[in-house]
Order: sequence, then structure tokens, then C-alpha cells
Amino acid sequence: MFGAVCATAAIAIIAPAEEASAVTPATVTDDVRVELSDVVNPVVPETVTFAGKKISLDPTHMWERLDRELTAMSYTHGNTLLAIKRANRYFPVLAPILKKNGVPDDMIYLAVIESTLNPRALSGAKAGGLWQFMPSTAKEYGLEVNDYVDQRYDPIKATEAACKYLKNAYAKYGNWESVAASYNGGMARITNELAAQQVSSAYDLYLADETMRYIFRLLSMKLIMENPQAYGYNLTADQLYQPMEYTVVEVSEPVDDWADWAKKHGTDYMTLRENNPWIRAKSLPNKTAKTYQVYIPTKDSLSRSKQKKTVYNPAWVVDR
Repeated sequence: MFGAVCATAAIAIIAPAEEASAVTPATVTDDVRVELSDVVNPVVPETVTFAGKKISLDPTHMWERLDRELTAMSYTHGNTLLAIKRANRYFPVLAPILKKNGVPDDMIYLAVIESTLNPRALSGAKAGGLWQFMPSTAKEYGLEVNDYVDQRYDPIKATEAACKYLKNAYAKYGNWESVAASYNGGMARITNELAAQQVSSAYDLYLADETMRYIFRLLSMKLIMENPQAYGYNLTADQLYQPMEYTVVEVSEPVDDWADWAKKHGTDYMTLRENNPWIRAKSLPNKTAKTYQVYIPTKDSLSRSKQKKTVYNPAWVVDR
């Protein structure tokens, strides 16, 4: 019954379009010029370097897998543009943490493909934050997750937790592509499949489609963000999202009402929550007197005309 209704609806929707398509050529005259945008296939390089390792794309499956993701990502304009804009704000925060922990710079692109660098991102599976931790994994790596505090949404603490995961995985696999695959498919699955398929690199694994694509999405994002203009993305410096400057206030006591607290500290509830997404409720019981760092943005950083203008990577903009 449901299928019959859907089929009828589909015919009703499609038919007018087909009818219009049929008569359109007859109405076109020599005075009408239809201009179509060129659709250009992105250039797939012969090799790509990831985490210091040069990867040949001569094997057909490697070239085609990268071509698939690079094509899809190049033409997913909105998300890719947002990723580049947000990177100017978040890379200066994330990159030093990776470096401090001995994690290759390229692993920062995990956060990009996981969340499009939206610190409030929440997936349908309930993975949250820039690094898209599941609640159980977040707790395993030292993050607090409850109704009042969720440190998956704290860019600094979540990145520190991600580094712990990435280093643990690298100690197990010895290569960063398998680490990346495990971030999507789970460490147990990648470990089992490497043994079962008798290979040492996730590039050579046959896995669920999502996990097989994951590494190549990572490579594609790196290629685009290293040279956006080569893939049709032309941004100016004033279009990038600027890093925020903060006054940090330590809170070691309960907070009955964050809105009142915000007002007393010269800001408002919306600004407080936007800049401290780890706060998950309007109050904080804090029965254990734990110390939390609350970030209050400076007035200048909240003003486009007054905030400091910086460009993290000159390759991101055309007016460098």
C-alpha cells in the first residue's frame, strides 16, 4: 500500500518536469543563450604525502579512491568553505596540542572531516565535538561527560584526549593510515582485519565502505586545504573566521544560574554558551569542587571591525 502511494506521488512530481523538458527546445530561439558552468574534474596528483609518508597513487584502486573523494569534496562547496574558514580559528588552538604530544600535523584533518570544525557538532550516533567522541570513548580517555559538563565540546580538552587515542593506536599499528582507519572503524576491528587479511597498512584492507573511504577523505581534505585555489576555492582574508581572545575565569564552586553568572562577569548567556560549549545546562552543581576554566571573549574579539585580523595559512586566501 505504502509503495503504491509513493509511486503515484513520484509520477505526479516527475511528469511536469518531463513535460517541460519536452517543450523547452521548441521555445528556444537564436537570441537565447544558455550559459552553463564548467564542471572540471579535480586534478589527482601522482603521489600524496601524509604524516611524512609518500604514497604512490599508481595502483588503480588508490587513484580511483582518491579521485572519488576529491571529486565529492571539491563540489561540496558549503561544507568545504566552512572548514577552511573555521580552520583559521581552530588550527591555532589544535595544532600546538598535536605538536606537544608528538602527533603529526596532518592528523589535524581528522577533526576537519569528522566535524567540519564545528565544536558543537553532534552526529546521529551521538558522537560529539570537534573530534566526534562517543560518550564511552570520551570517558575512557579522561573527558567528563554528564548532564552538566561535556568536555567532548571543549576544543582543548577534546584535542588532548584525541592525542591520547592517536598515540595509543600508533603504538599498536606503527603507521598513521591505520591509526586514521581505526578512528572511524574502531581499533578492535582494524587490528583483527590487519591480522586476518595479512597486511600491515589500512591502505591494503578490504573494509566497510565508510571506513575504506575515510582515509581518502582525509587525504582529499589535506590536498584541498593545502591549496584551495587549485580546487576552485577563492577566499579573501576578511572571509576567514578569526581566533577569539579570552579572559579565563576559574570556577571551583557550584553555579546556580549561568545566566546570572554571565551577567556578573560582563557578558550574556548566549555568548557564554557559544564560547564554552562544554557547559550543557543552565546550572553547575559541582559537588566535588572541581575547577573548570570558563572562557569570556574580549569585547574587541566580538567585533569584526575591532578584532585582530590574522591568516593562519596564507595559502588559504587570494589576497596574500
